[in-house]
Amino acid sequence: MRSRIRCGVLAAAVVAFAAWMMMPLGGTSAQQKQDPPKQDKKQDKKQEPQKPQQQKPKEEETQTIRVGTQLVNVLFSVTDKQNRYINDITQEEVTVLENGQPQQLFTFKREFDLPLTMAILVDVSGSEQYILPQLKDAGAHFINSVIRTGKDTAAIIKFEGEATLMQGLTSNRERLRKGLEEVSYIAPPPGGVFGGGTPPINGGSRQGGTSIYDSVVAACADLLAREAGRKTIVLLTDGVDTTSRMKLADAVNEALRAEVVIYAIGIGDPGFSGVNEKMLRDLCEATGGRAFVPKGRNDLDQAFAQLERDMRQQYLLAYEPSNDAPDGGFRKIEVRVANRKELKIRHRRGYYAPKA
Repeated sequence: MRSRIRCGVLAAAVVAFAAWMMMPLGGTSAQQKQDPPKQDKKQDKKQEPQKPQQQKPKEEETQTIRVGTQLVNVLFSVTDKQNRYINDITQEEVTVLENGQPQQLFTFKREFDLPLTMAILVDVSGSEQYILPQLKDAGAHFINSVIRTGKDTAAIIKFEGEATLMQGLTSNRERLRKGLEEVSYIAPPPGGVFGGGTPPINGGSRQGGTSIYDSVVAACADLLAREAGRKTIVLLTDGVDTTSRMKLADAVNEALRAEVVIYAIGIGDPGFSGVNEKMLRDLCEATGGRAFVPKGRNDLDQAFAQLERDMRQQYLLAYEPSNDAPDGGFRKIEVRVANRKELKIRHRRGYYAPKA
């Protein structure tokens, strides 16, 4: 059973659109017919007319073009051991493998201008109560810096035990800032939330908990799965999940199916459990993203600035997979860069093939 986003006052039903990352390479079949040979109408009057020689009709020549072939698109970034971005990679240096088999590149280019579709997930559980005002302020600066009106879209989702849509996808930065301003901490009801069996996804009885995995699944499945463009989740949390019904692997797999890259800024109240850096890195890196963990509250703006640079310093490659079986299976992707030492290459770890 998948998680679903509970809409708030400003929320509307989420409308699905066509997915971008697995775009079809169109084609049609064409036939070229060979015209029959023309007879020479000029004949010598002294000669008896000859019967035209019957020729065997030539077999129609047919050009076969593969129809419905899928291109796999992979965004990736490259940094050195000092965490500096490498921006001079060439196509000749790049090899992409699918399940260990080299693939032929169809497209390769530096990509910094693709439209961005982003969901900003804000943890409002108890461990974020005292850091939340500064988190919202830094998030508003990030929205002003990243979102390009008329090109990029974003949504605001708050979560604790369940996810609530505060602002649906929009290119309007003012609406996004307002949606972020309305994100607030609400104290849980007395009596606790951890006793008994697992409550329903949207039952409301988990208020005060932290359902990170459920919220990621909901954002991917209900909001981003069929959106076009480059799809990203920005997760603002301490990474401590207490009430999800889903697991870490479920959240990763849902992001891979929806072709969503997850980034995280890990910050929380040291008086609680601190930040679960390993969990955030495991969640983000499997999708091609990364986790930023500020050393303190004063480093929040710097973390958001680094996140913006990471989004803009990317390459895009596309290839036609040699395995075109529509079996719905998982295909592992590996991008390699030749003749470069100690590079960190970030990209999604694979994709799910279409299923007939």
